[in-house]
Amino acid sequence: MELAVLENEAKAKLDSCHSLDGLEQLRIEYLGRKEGKITHLLRGLGKLPIDARPEAGSQINSLKELITTLFSDKQTAIIANEQNQRLFREKIDVTMTGFIPQVGKRHPITNVLEEIVNIFMGLGFEVEEGPEVEYSHYNFDALNIPQDHPARDMHDTFYISDTVVLRTHTSPVQIRVMQGKNPPLRIIAPGRVYRRDADVSHSPMFHQVEGLLVDEKTTFGELKAVLEAFLVAMFGKDTPVRFRPSFFPFTEPSCEVDIGCVICNRKGCGVCKQTKWLEVLGAGMVDPEVFKGVGYDSEKYIGFAFGLGVERLAMLKYGIDNIRL
Repeated sequence: MELAVLENEAKAKLDSCHSLDGLEQLRIEYLGRKEGKITHLLRGLGKLPIDARPEAGSQINSLKELITTLFSDKQTAIIANEQNQRLFREKIDVTMTGFIPQVGKRHPITNVLEEIVNIFMGLGFEVEEGPEVEYSHYNFDALNIPQDHPARDMHDTFYISDTVVLRTHTSPVQIRVMQGKNPPLRIIAPGRVYRRDADVSHSPMFHQVEGLLVDEKTTFGELKAVLEAFLVAMFGKDTPVRFRPSFFPFTEPSCEVDIGCVICNRKGCGVCKQTKWLEVLGAGMVDPEVFKGVGYDSEKYIGFAFGLGVERLAMLKYGIDNIRL
């Protein structure tokens, strides 16, 4: 009677078991070597009369074999069911419409640089490029910046060797172009430049666009007209602009061009250093000494040059108050 109860109990528990972990617990409960119920029955045979032991032992072993078979069948069924569920979860519907991947946005510097180039191309300028690792002759000497000139300190240069540097501006491109072409010239030179400088408005690697116009007749007024046309195209006709006298070794006279700070709306902030203005351009008439160095007749030709920082314009354009962002 006890064996029949144990058999029905084991069958009921197996029917309600749906996991391998649960099945293992049932196996230990019924077939475990130490505390299993079948094991307990087999150990109790010694308490029975000698003549009753063979029949009882045979019945217990038959129950053990039955339960072992039931456990094996249940294990096979659980494994098959788990595999089917996994296949259902991981199946691929080849008829489903594909997902459109999300793509990144264009970098603000890329957008602003292209806008700058397009504006100046509309004003008749052509694009020229040059090496980022440059001879110091092109970066300094040919631009009227001799070895002992204090202007070299302004650039705080990365030196590769005594005669090779990471260019501190794209002005060397102007020298290379003038050495290979005759006037009239109207070019811009966009590209990466490098200086030992880092704060909220400066970066060790940044982007500049240098411009150069050389012809038999041109004036400082034309330089101002070109730059004002550019700034109006970039920021709108209501953007405040001012020209300040300045000094650059390769231009004379020289000026710096400021825009009213659009980060703080001319109230004063960390970007404009509380001045309400932000310098965006340096410019001037090409120094005759630069023309002499490239073989141009400084009595016949006159020109103007300018340079601007792309990051600064991008900060103004997008309202970014820290170049490191």
